[in-house]
Amino acid sequence: MSDNGFGTKANSADFLLRIHRIAPDFAKNTVDVLGGITLTDPNGHIKTPLTRADRVLTGADIDIESITRGADGTYWMGDEFGPYLLHFDRAGRLLSPPAPLPGVRAPENPAGNPNLGGSKGFEGITLSPDGKTINALLEGTVAGDTPGTLRLNEFDIASNSFTGTKWLYQLESPNFAIGDAIAVDRNRLLIIERDSAQGADAIVKRVYLADKRDRDKDGKLDKTMVADLLNLANPKHIGGQADPFKFPFVTIEDVTILDDRTIAVLNDNNFPSSSGRTPGKPDNNEFITIRLGQNLHADPRVLRRR
Repeated sequence: MSDNGFGTKANSADFLLRIHRIAPDFAKNTVDVLGGITLTDPNGHIKTPLTRADRVLTGADIDIESITRGADGTYWMGDEFGPYLLHFDRAGRLLSPPAPLPGVRAPENPAGNPNLGGSKGFEGITLSPDGKTINALLEGTVAGDTPGTLRLNEFDIASNSFTGTKWLYQLESPNFAIGDAIAVDRNRLLIIERDSAQGADAIVKRVYLADKRDRDKDGKLDKTMVADLLNLANPKHIGGQADPFKFPFVTIEDVTILDDRTIAVLNDNNFPSSSGRTPGKPDNNEFITIRLGQNLHADPRVLRRR
């Protein structure tokens, strides 16, 4: 999925929002782009003025940051201008008005009175194994909440609304951010957590297994690190890289489950602004697979979706 454009609302009016279909070839270490669809709002579900008269959506209209595919093949996306959840059909057409998160408003929200920082909306959304709900994780802390806590919000697909149920995810530091979230089962999620540094300055780039059941009763999701992205064993020097291998990027923003013990992690290269791999050289969008130390014991329905 394309980000919202060129970094800001003001300079992204000519950036069309798209879903891309990619095919990694693990034997050749390549990724082919097979095609994709452009996002549109032909039925006028977005009431604020759009950039284009043909109602093709641009980075000045919405700021999409997360995506999950529904059980029916449609797409749900998390936005940062509302923050909103948006529902698109398989051709990229918006199916209903954007669903706002009650009581939370970004600076771009036309309702005003923001209580969430800019570009701190739905950075990670994921479908539940039963296909009935979505968990939507904010990237930033809502004003008045404990610093470094992020709200994980439950959304009911049938009613197209948030249920009011929420959990709290605690960052290791208030200065860190999350990059993505994906369901492992009804209670557990994989969550990327990262600092804002890159290259040699990067300190924390991790994947955590987070559990809603809060076994230690501290009011927050329990966390167990399953992958340190700056210290991955690479004895075969895959890709000509060192052992340990490092994934030292600013915006590592995608995690998905390939099988019960293998995950894929991807970075957003912010082209041409990020240079985490080679100082002074714009990063590629890298795609890596990681063999975990132990099985996830994921819900079989999650694995079948892969």
